Amino acid sequence: MEKDEYSVEIVKVIKDFLTDDGWNYSFDEESGEFKFGLRLKSKIKKIDYLIHVSDRDYVVYAFSPVEADEDDRDMMRKMAEFVCRANDGLIMGNFELIMDEGKIIYKIYVDCDGGVTPSREVVRNSIYCCANMFERYAPGILDIIFSGTEAKDAVEKCEKESDE
Repeated sequence: MEKDEYSVEIVKVIKDFLTDDGWNYSFDEESGEFKFGLRLKSKIKKIDYLIHVSDRDYVVYAFSPVEADEDDRDMMRKMAEFVCRANDGLIMGNFELIMDEGKIIYKIYVDCDGGVTPSREVVRNSIYCCANMFERYAPGILDIIFSGTEAKDAVEKCEKESDE
């Protein structure tokens, strides 16, 4: 396996943040990837993280353990619409739906081109934003999967509850 090129400086900032914040994580020296999980205060109780570091950026992926049924066309249609509606207006990151698998992901890209090293606050925000988005939109994701709720109704419910 060929070792990926990644920024040692970016890795150090992420490692320092995760260690100081008390996270249990693993780091793969070959791929430049961090892996860890986080318990949430929502209907989706836990998300898994993968942070991929390259030489000019890093990407935070948060995976829901609950997936849509890729064989249920109506559910997948509703979930795809849900993702589009939930993403509308988001400033930092976005939801993604892997159509062939039903996986629901929240992704944040952090550009570090030109030798920019992210601050601890940028790292913190990129990690916790994913958790906040899953906490906010978990009820809608679950309503679609388990109750067949329409996407528009599911998003409106999530956004109304979070505004209150």
